[in-house]
Amino acid sequence: MPTAPFTTEAPPAWRHRHLLDLERLDAAEIELLLDTAGRFKEATDGCRTKLAVLGGRTVVNLFFENSTRTRTSFALAARRLGADVVDFSASASSLAKGESFIDTARNLEAMGIDVVVVRHATPGTPHLLARHLAAGVINAGDGPHEHPTQGLLDIFSIRERRGSLAGCTVGLVGDIAHSRTARSNLHGLLALGAKVILCGPPTLVSPRWEELGAEVSHDLDAIIPRCDVLNLLRIQFERQNTRPFPSVREYAALYAMTGERLRRARPELLILAPGPINRGVEMTADVADCPQSVILDQVTNGLAVRMAVLWLSCNARPAAAAGGQG
Repeated sequence: MPTAPFTTEAPPAWRHRHLLDLERLDAAEIELLLDTAGRFKEATDGCRTKLAVLGGRTVVNLFFENSTRTRTSFALAARRLGADVVDFSASASSLAKGESFIDTARNLEAMGIDVVVVRHATPGTPHLLARHLAAGVINAGDGPHEHPTQGLLDIFSIRERRGSLAGCTVGLVGDIAHSRTARSNLHGLLALGAKVILCGPPTLVSPRWEELGAEVSHDLDAIIPRCDVLNLLRIQFERQNTRPFPSVREYAALYAMTGERLRRARPELLILAPGPINRGVEMTADVADCPQSVILDQVTNGLAVRMAVLWLSCNARPAAAAGGQG
């Protein structure tokens, strides 16, 4: 991890006011985000103390879907950087009176906000918002499309333990079809030189993922001995029209990580999960709490990653803006 003293001077290479996805970031940009997160984690005693580098800035959380970790993490990250935070409630806003989403956002911007953090069930909502606002737009999850800060914190957690992603084999297990986390992980991991295996029932893992550079498997027991990391994704019943497997019990028998399966894995295998976890479905309790589990480290690292994203967004070099993120 980086050991250089913290400086408030923003990296001149950072040119993106928005963070909409990881698909359009290159390896150097992702590394810069991870390095900056490492600097913040170190300078704030593991994300526990404040570092007022965003004093006078305002961050608005526009969350149209339920969230515990992501919403709280963004709010804490902003406050620990000294920014003001506004939490927006759609049900109590003028949206309920018929005002359009864009008009609501532009009215909020007119109050002098600097960054909008948005989560919405419709893919592309942050991208639409970014075309209408001068403020920075951070994607906190858009439907099943992407969740870039979750992907970054997952990758940060792996790099923190292993030192490098190059040559690492990461298995993403579960509901790949509906997972925005899977997409962000896939793009980020491949960019940094990792091998990615997507594993789950055929109804949730299409062979078309191979076109993006991933290996596809429907046999968890076959891939476990090959993996350095397993990221166990939640089954997202709320996004499914029909149940993609006969029963949760059958899914757990085939795809839940158990203590018995853990004994057949490499000793250094890391267990990740983006949360919320359902004990007994994606993994058993002994796996969730085992020494190889970094699930709670991911939550802490999420603060560091979001500090980095907010700070870089507020200090982007617009004169050099290029690429898809703006």
